[in-house]
Amino acid sequence: MKTYTRRQFTKIALAAIPAVGAISTFASRASAAGAGKVNSKVNGVQIGLNVPYSFGGRVMNGDEILANCLQVGVNGLELRTQAVELFLGAPAAILASGRGAANNATALRDWRAKADPKRAVEFRKKYEDAGMKIEILKLDNTYSLADAELDYVFTLAKSLGARAISTEIAAIDDEAKRNVDHKRLAGFADRHEVYVGIHGHEKVTPDHWEAAISLSKYMGINLDLGHFIAGNNYSPIDYLKKRHDRITHIHVKDRKKNMGPNVPFGEGDTPVVEALRLMRDNKWTFQATIEFEYPVPAGSDRMAEITKSVKFCRDALA
Repeated sequence: MKTYTRRQFTKIALAAIPAVGAISTFASRASAAGAGKVNSKVNGVQIGLNVPYSFGGRVMNGDEILANCLQVGVNGLELRTQAVELFLGAPAAILASGRGAANNATALRDWRAKADPKRAVEFRKKYEDAGMKIEILKLDNTYSLADAELDYVFTLAKSLGARAISTEIAAIDDEAKRNVDHKRLAGFADRHEVYVGIHGHEKVTPDHWEAAISLSKYMGINLDLGHFIAGNNYSPIDYLKKRHDRITHIHVKDRKKNMGPNVPFGEGDTPVVEALRLMRDNKWTFQATIEFEYPVPAGSDRMAEITKSVKFCRDALA
């Protein structure tokens, strides 16, 4: 895969800013770090993006991710481990499985045992030079990882400058196992002093999060607004108000109630605007991370729809 120098990154940044359309004014929004750098913090709220998942996959070269982020105008990231491990030299074949075959998991474990996660500072510098902040590191298969792998991943997060690791909730249908898995993870979070944001889909209720965060001050909540309203059939706003101090980041998407579909922002039942304005007005500093999941409409494309989603959030915070 093609790689770029930092000088080339700067050229990408400038080239990725369109002359027309919803993101035509990004030059005027450039951060104090320098002209041409995207800044998606609006009135104190950092609009972020789950990548490369939002771009349609789990494994993508870090340079491609960066170019895409510059194009859609987002500089706060929840980044999956795969892109960083590609940069560190992991074979793509053992990363592509995600939740896949055991032999790939074993090969990845063996590779991680020999890798130096502190080299991720080089990846971080490339991103920071382009104005990107890796705030969250997304981890797959968390509860099946050996102790040494978890130490590796927490070190990887710190080397990237991430303030939290995000992971799915453990064993949603098995309370005893879930408590064991979360307690083990909390021990690593305590030792490394890195927060963990527990992500929940439709089955997750506030009670699940309450049990998790009781285990450590470093165990937190990745509150997905869309999944919450689809599964619980009531607004997540009260829980957001109650536990804002334990939230690592929210996932911003729009869904309908009663296990309804993901839809373009503004067309569902999710209180996206209300949540963003609560963050703005209360000066809450966790990231508002767009997770793009609705079907791309006919005649459009994924990048255009992500750009519309970013604009929707910007307008809500204006």
